[in-house]
Amino acid sequence: MKLEDIDMARVPKHVAIIMDGNGRWAQKQSHKRIFGHQNAMTSVHEAVEAAVDCGVDYLTLYTFSTENWNRPQDEIDGLMELIIKAVRDETKTLMDHNVKLNTIGDISRIPERSYKKLMECINETSSNTGMTLVIALSYSARWETAMALRAICNDANEGKLTADQVTEDTLRNYLATKNYPDPDLLIRTGGELRISNFLLWQMAYTEFYFSEQLWPDFRKEDFYAAVADYQSRQRRFGKTGDQVAKK
Repeated sequence: MKLEDIDMARVPKHVAIIMDGNGRWAQKQSHKRIFGHQNAMTSVHEAVEAAVDCGVDYLTLYTFSTENWNRPQDEIDGLMELIIKAVRDETKTLMDHNVKLNTIGDISRIPERSYKKLMECINETSSNTGMTLVIALSYSARWETAMALRAICNDANEGKLTADQVTEDTLRNYLATKNYPDPDLLIRTGGELRISNFLLWQMAYTEFYFSEQLWPDFRKEDFYAAVADYQSRQRRFGKTGDQVAKK
């Protein structure tokens, strides 16, 4: 699939990606899992550039879940070092493409060196006005929901909120993603058919695209293929097909 095959008038505003398959990719080549994570950086670069080329406004990458803290310590340590390297290496690319970097998740848990480099890149790109790249780091949807409910309860206890005032929009404004639109398209690589505790609230009407491609093999053409598949669908949001067609 090529960029010219995309209808630029119907590009998803927000694309989310579950980058799956790094470990299996490495194991197939008789390497340790960290080798797959290292080679995944090229795919991240390709996905960011493809999203910019398509005119996507928001790209969210599921980088490290709260459950991933249960992985072997040497793999966690390697991933944290990769974050430093990736942020350092990709900052120029983000600046060249006018991309703003943000993050969602409990980043207080990541090591100080990784946190510092991440904050430096966020600050450096903060004035960019193009696509927003959101890194979901130490994130899970259930963690996010629990944090939102805790904040709502605290505000209720302080008299800032009553039960009657809690609506869908109220909850949305307490989520980590309150500043971003819901994803239009979710891409998951690696052949797995699940969403793994990722943006559960936000993906109520997201279109899902599952790819057999292991993440380190993912390239721009794969991103374009996912967008083209998205464009072949009719998004109804509870309405009938005829209602949508009359618009």
